[in-house]
This record gives sequence, structure tokens and C-alpha cells, in this order.
Amino acid sequence: MSFTLAIVGRPNVGKSTLFNRLVGKRLALVDDQPGVTRDLREGDARLGDLKFIVIDSAGLELAEDDSLQGRMRRLTERAVEEADVCLFLVDARVGVTPADEIFAEILRRKNAHVILAANKAEGHAGVAGALEAWSLGLGEPLQISAEHGEGLDDLYAALKPLADEFAARHAANTPEVDVEIEEGSEEEEVYRAPTAAKPLQLAVIGRPNAGKSTLINKILGEDRLLTGPEAGITRDAISVSTEFMGTPMRIWDTAGMRKKGKVNDKLEKLSVADGLRAVRFAEVVVVLLDVNIPFETQDLRIADFAETEGRAVVVAANKWDLEEDKPEKLKELREAFERLLPQLKGAPLVTVSAKTGKGLDRLNDAILKAHRVWNRRISTAKLNNWLTAMTEAHPPPAPGGRRIKLRYMTQAKTRPPGFVIMATHTDKIPESYGRYLVNGLRADFDMPGTPIRIFFRDQGNKNPYKDKKKSIPSRLTKHVEAKKHAARKERGLASKPVK
Repeated sequence: MSFTLAIVGRPNVGKSTLFNRLVGKRLALVDDQPGVTRDLREGDARLGDLKFIVIDSAGLELAEDDSLQGRMRRLTERAVEEADVCLFLVDARVGVTPADEIFAEILRRKNAHVILAANKAEGHAGVAGALEAWSLGLGEPLQISAEHGEGLDDLYAALKPLADEFAARHAANTPEVDVEIEEGSEEEEVYRAPTAAKPLQLAVIGRPNAGKSTLINKILGEDRLLTGPEAGITRDAISVSTEFMGTPMRIWDTAGMRKKGKVNDKLEKLSVADGLRAVRFAEVVVVLLDVNIPFETQDLRIADFAETEGRAVVVAANKWDLEEDKPEKLKELREAFERLLPQLKGAPLVTVSAKTGKGLDRLNDAILKAHRVWNRRISTAKLNNWLTAMTEAHPPPAPGGRRIKLRYMTQAKTRPPGFVIMATHTDKIPESYGRYLVNGLRADFDMPGTPIRIFFRDQGNKNPYKDKKKSIPSRLTKHVEAKKHAARKERGLASKPVK
């Protein structure tokens, strides 16, 4: 039985550093400036034999209004209420502040299991602050160092009895169920739909203030991610697990990506890099546009990056509820899409409203279709029949009077689909002919939008059996040949003797 541990505290006390230490990866952004973390980030943590879910939260602020800090505080307070255990961090080098005392009082009211830890307690500099933490009335403070990994054995000792209590409670409340499994009832299919064990990995990317976090919140049915009118609220690439209209998915919310020349802040560079990493982990990427200013240069670069990384791409135009002349606008969008993104020809273009939820059914259908095409495999026989028809309709060029021959084709990989064609003079095949084959694959095998890779391998005019050695005759073969030779000799026929 796993439990949930929420790390809370003032800004810049080392919550994200401890989060990265517990999950064993550098998932959360870490910087010296306070207030880097804004959303709730979850991760699978391990401490000794304990496995649990750890939540990195935004720094607790004193603001209670509808400002950005106030919304961040409310999000953190919700994590405190939902978590099984709260780990309250204070800075041992700074000591207890008035804000720490206020938040300690909040934690006493909201959560039954609170562990107090004085971070940055390595050496002698943090001893006084750790002793001062006794005044918060939350029990003995653990002296830890998230940066250097010190004091984690004390954290384990504090979590172990709570983990055993949660496990015993879960076992008592879980009825035993006998499940009968029918053998041989499952049919093997080429395409395997996403399951809870292997959910569909989806990343939502786009420019700042396009509505990415609002869209994911609408899919989740709750305000899980921090949103607001300010551009650039999201900093970390936050992943959440959910079922989108019955399909298990893990959705990544990414920071808005501005033009590279406008990104000067170190933290924004880290945020963009984190978002690009999320794209590489994803299977399907939703490029979210603002319908009022669609297909700007940065939108095209973002979509091209997703295609270059080989991800299935779905383009979604957000804020569709604000558009007045919808038919005319949709016509303009489709025309601009085909003209500006020819490498994504046939990719789904859907209109949605993250605010009202309009069009989410179309978005779900487009995501599932893109994922299915991205995993598609075509038999070698069909590919070679198709290749023959394509070369007859439009033969390859003949550089220097020597015709290029495409001899054989097979699919080498999926995700995205990749094909290998054995040919002659591959260095002289023009890119236009490669695009001709890619467009043919899209049209004839119903593979719209997904990146398709074709690799030409030079076979030349080599005889595949030229360098093979002749097989040495076996004893049985030699015996048969000897009998044949003897029979021929008796009949008076000339015959070559067997060596």
C-alpha cells in the first residue's frame, strides 16, 4: 500500500531539491531565487524499502487574495488536505520566521500527520535553527540536508510506522475478490490500445497564454494546474494521470515557448528545456494555438520540432468560443495549415474551447487516431506491391542515363513508422522523389499527419551469392556420388571421379 507525502514550506527552503533526492531524478526545476515552483508536481519516490508518491508544492505565501501568490497558496493547501503525510520544511540556517509559525498553525488544523524537518542542517551552521524549530510545537525536528542527502535515515524512521499503519488500514478495508481468468480469450492485435499500466503519453505545447493548463484542467475536471490571465505561469513540465473519455493517459503540461531571441532569463531557459524533454517522452503532441493569432512563426517552429522528434501531432485551435464567424475562420485555418506546415499534411486540426469544454470529444478522437496511425505496421507484401505501382506510375530519375532501381521495401520500425528501401545509386535519389513516396504512403495506407521516415540502402548490382563459399559435400553425398560413378563405369560411360 503506497501513501502520499506532500513537501510544504516557505519559498526557497529546499522543497524541490528534496523532491529530486527522493525520486532519484532531476525532475523539478531548482534555482537560487525563491518561488521557482508554482504547480504541484508528483513523483514516484523510494526511501529504503518504502515506496510512496511525493508531491512538490509551491512555497507557502502569506497572500490570501486572487493574486498569483494567493492562487499558489490555495493549490498548496489543497495538497496538504489530500496528502496522507505532510513534511514541513524550515530553513535551519535562517531559523524560524513569523511565516513559519503561521504555516505551522495551518498544518496543525489541516493534517493529522505532520513531520517537521530542518533542511540545510549540514555542519554547525544549522544547529541553532534546528533547535529553534522545537518552538513550532510539531514535535522533534529532523535535521536533514536535501542537497547532500544527510538525515534521510531519520526521515525513513519517521515514515516507516506511518506506512505500516496505512498498509494495515488498507488491508482491513479491502475485501477479497476471486477473479477467474479465461485462457486463450485474448486476441493478439497489431495495435494495442492504451491501458492503465501503459497509458498514452500526451504532451500539450504552445506559446505562452495559449490556454494549455486551462485545457488540461478541463480534461481532468478539476483545477489541478495553476491558471490565470498572466502569461508564463507554468514553469515545470507537470505530468498528471487521468482517463480522457475512457482512455488512460498521462498528460504533460509544459511551459509556454517564446522565440529563442526573447528568452534571456535563466529560469525561462530551464522551463523551455523541461518542456522539450517532455515532448521527447510523449507519444502524441497537441500543439495548442490561440485562434486569434494562429500560426505565428513560433507556432510553426514548435510544430516542426514535434515532427522532427518523430511524435504524432494534433493541432488544436483554442478559444473557439470567442470566434464570431466560425465557418470562415475554420476555412482560413485549414488553408494556412496546409500551406505553412506541409510536413504535417493530413494531421488533425480541431477547434476547442478550454474554458467551456467545447470540442473535447473531437480532440479525444483526433488523439486516438493519431496514436493508432503512429503505431501502424504494414506487411512487406503490401508494401512491395505498392512500391511496384508507384514506380510504374512515376519512375525514379535516370542520372547519367542509368535508371535508379527500387528493388525491395519493408517496414523496419513503428512509433513513428519507418521504412527501408533497397535501391541502386541511393546517393542520387532526389528529395522530391522521397516526398513523393511519403505522400503516397499517407494517402494509400491512411496515415495522415504522422511523421514517416524512409531510408534508402544501396544494394547496387551485387549478386547476393557471389561471395558465398560452396558447401563442402557431406559423407553421404560423397557415397552417393561414388555409387553413381561406379554405375556409369560399368555401362562404359565416361564420368569424372569423385574426390
